[in-house]
Amino acid sequence: MKQVVDWLNWYRDMGVEMIATKGLVYEEINFCHFDERSEEKSSLEIQELKISRYARNDNTEIYSQTLTAVREELGDCQRCKLCATRTNIVFGSGNEKATLMFVGEGPGADEDLQGLPFVGKAGELLTKMISAMGLSREDVYIANIVKCRPPNNRPPEEDEIAPCLPFLKKQIEAIAPKIICALGTFAAQTLLSTKTRIADLRGKFYDFRCNDTCDAIKVMPTFHPAYLLRNPSEKKKAWEDLKKIMKEINPS
Repeated sequence: MKQVVDWLNWYRDMGVEMIATKGLVYEEINFCHFDERSEEKSSLEIQELKISRYARNDNTEIYSQTLTAVREELGDCQRCKLCATRTNIVFGSGNEKATLMFVGEGPGADEDLQGLPFVGKAGELLTKMISAMGLSREDVYIANIVKCRPPNNRPPEEDEIAPCLPFLKKQIEAIAPKIICALGTFAAQTLLSTKTRIADLRGKFYDFRCNDTCDAIKVMPTFHPAYLLRNPSEKKKAWEDLKKIMKEINPS
């Protein structure tokens, strides 16, 4: 029961006024007035709940093969100085035919140890954010601008981003998401080739192209989960960004 109450409190902090279940057709709902004393009463008072789903078209089998080829091309990468201090390459994980892709800055200590993106405290928050959208990590794809941890979690440097970015673009081409959510300053600035602050970028869609011949993919910048852990009052703004993504995925 405590876990349920904790989740509902988290939704409240995010300013969540709607919720959806796992899957990909989305419809707005009215969610949830609850009694925080419910932990003592062993009951929850949920007054109104209407649920539907996202929908996506599973129409190809080629994506996973292409993504595998990108990973094979990356190999035991030695293309920048980060290779000397990393434990594992963090390539990416999730649904290789995802409609929605999240791109962060780079691996942290937990990610470096496990070889998976967003598995530390910030990853726990990202999982909750994805869940609030009615999805799971298995429904989306998660990657980073750089695939090796910068020492002491410092921001990636230009000579580290440059050799890694082509592989991220190949991942994006292989997955062909409808929307990319850029998590934080460096992800947004790198994808959009700008120096504009994340606070000014967030909340609006931008076009991103992997190359001159690719169709544009919409990018929604928002705050990085690590920033939200340090600044919980900004969670509501991040939730507004996620709601825009949900509406764009299924505008009906």
